[in-house]
Amino acid sequence: MLVCAGVSPHPPIIIPEIGGDELQKAKSTVTAMREWAAFMTEQRPEVLVFISPHGVFTRRQMGYLQTQDLFGDFTAFGAMEISFQVKNDLDLARKIAEEASREGVEVLGVDLDNWYVNDPGSLDHGITVPLYYLEEAGLDASLVAFGISLLPLPNLYKFGQALGRVLESSPQRAGIIASGDLSHRLMPGAPAGYSPRGREFDLLIKESLEKMDAQLLLNISDDLVEDAGECGLRPIIMLLGALKNYEVEPTIYSYEGPFGVGYLVAGFRIGDRAEEPGTSPVQLARESLEHYLRTGKVMSIPDPVPEGMEKSAGVFVSLKKDEQLRGCIGTFEPIRENIASEIIHNAVAAGVEDPRFWPVELDELSEIDISVDVLTPSEQVDSKDDLDPKRYGIIVKSGRRTGLLLPDLEGVNTADEQISIACQKAGISPGDEVELYRFEVIRYE
Repeated sequence: MLVCAGVSPHPPIIIPEIGGDELQKAKSTVTAMREWAAFMTEQRPEVLVFISPHGVFTRRQMGYLQTQDLFGDFTAFGAMEISFQVKNDLDLARKIAEEASREGVEVLGVDLDNWYVNDPGSLDHGITVPLYYLEEAGLDASLVAFGISLLPLPNLYKFGQALGRVLESSPQRAGIIASGDLSHRLMPGAPAGYSPRGREFDLLIKESLEKMDAQLLLNISDDLVEDAGECGLRPIIMLLGALKNYEVEPTIYSYEGPFGVGYLVAGFRIGDRAEEPGTSPVQLARESLEHYLRTGKVMSIPDPVPEGMEKSAGVFVSLKKDEQLRGCIGTFEPIRENIASEIIHNAVAAGVEDPRFWPVELDELSEIDISVDVLTPSEQVDSKDDLDPKRYGIIVKSGRRTGLLLPDLEGVNTADEQISIACQKAGISPGDEVELYRFEVIRYE
């Protein structure tokens, strides 16, 4: 059973034997780490699942250490007298890998000595720094050591959900630790340089954890992540996936950036499983497309209509396979009785009627990621200065020709680019007078 979770920074400088006089500059973090470690110890976990950005790293898979005995030290940081030796719960790691594969996330195990070729036989500091404080608090548990991947963030969230399901059914008391520092660019002279957006990123992470709102991070813009120079986003997203179906009481013990790097310490008290959510827009879209591919008929609107889908609105349904667009059809104004009906019909159209692609086949549906955008009513704007391609979608009109572009699309960074692409889609020539409209979307993935 899942009994606790935490987010931990991992700068070796917060280890007293390493930090020395500099420790005072991170006093809030040190104090918070001890409070957090005491909380984790009180929950009596028998196994801890670590996710570290400095561990096993692959692009297309998740990875974990599969060596039976895990050990490490702080020799590289001048404190060779501190060492760790823990058991690796390989049975649990393999169960997590099997469950994740059902979500379409490949997981591989690697040998410790083969992976850390420059420092064989050591756990990375993303694990040993929080482990120092946990052992100091008296916690004694086996470990599972996962790294991170460059898989899309929604796939990492799915991995987290699989992790949560496995721990829920485990007879052991289990905890999860997302190890990660936040922005490395909080001040001039910071390790990765300075960006004013570093603090913006950190505050977004803090807000998402306080609200337990994964969508704030799943919809984060690539440029904000790049500007932040971080290492904690992916472990945190996986943690939020694991906690998705629980009633959770978050505690932010501290946040500071004394050396230009954001350190956030958080603990999560795990309650009962939350009530199963009703049908989501994405679930309805997938059910609709699958129903059509199996029967050749459009499915009926569920009775009762799923909560939140009773009103009318424009809806776009997008399909992606291997991160590439596989179909996208929508309505920028409602043409059916409610959002549910728009989703049902537009999911089918995206799958089999988008003229840019061959129709989707039933046997590839499991490989397709679906997103649903519910549009707010559009409003006319006076100029491109009123546009923001990350926040607003755009509609361009010239005579009878109309073009639409959704917001926050990869590669579309300026209003000029947004207008140009929307005009091309509508067959509007450069120089033609156009009316500009903007709208916002609620995106479900």
